[in-house]
Amino acid sequence: MLESDLNVCFGHDDVFDPWYPLGTGNMLQVLHMGIHVAQLMGYEEIVNSIDLVTANSARTLHIEDRYGIEAGKPANFIVLGAENEYEAIRKQTIVRYAFRNGKKIAETKPSETHINLNTKKEITFTR
Repeated sequence: MLESDLNVCFGHDDVFDPWYPLGTGNMLQVLHMGIHVAQLMGYEEIVNSIDLVTANSARTLHIEDRYGIEAGKPANFIVLGAENEYEAIRKQTIVRYAFRNGKKIAETKPSETHINLNTKKEITFTR
């Protein structure tokens, strides 16, 4: 469907309820599962898949006039704790900041992990 230039998006309507008791509302989880199910395993496919829970979803919901970071729009957005789309999806990164109408409404401090393998090399799980 993507190759046919159709608008494809992922979403869900059950968050922590009897029909889906594991839901958290985290769209990166939805995207991660969708990538696996749709076998979008190429690097570019993974990077571009972020659109499946962002821009494409806005198009499906007919909210493009309010979606995105542009002058005149309401400035509702999140900041992910990752260097790029690939790392955000692969690591299922945290939402560092959430903004609504341009005001910060939530902040998550990153956790620290230290791995000791008798080496001075830092392990970051990046390439």
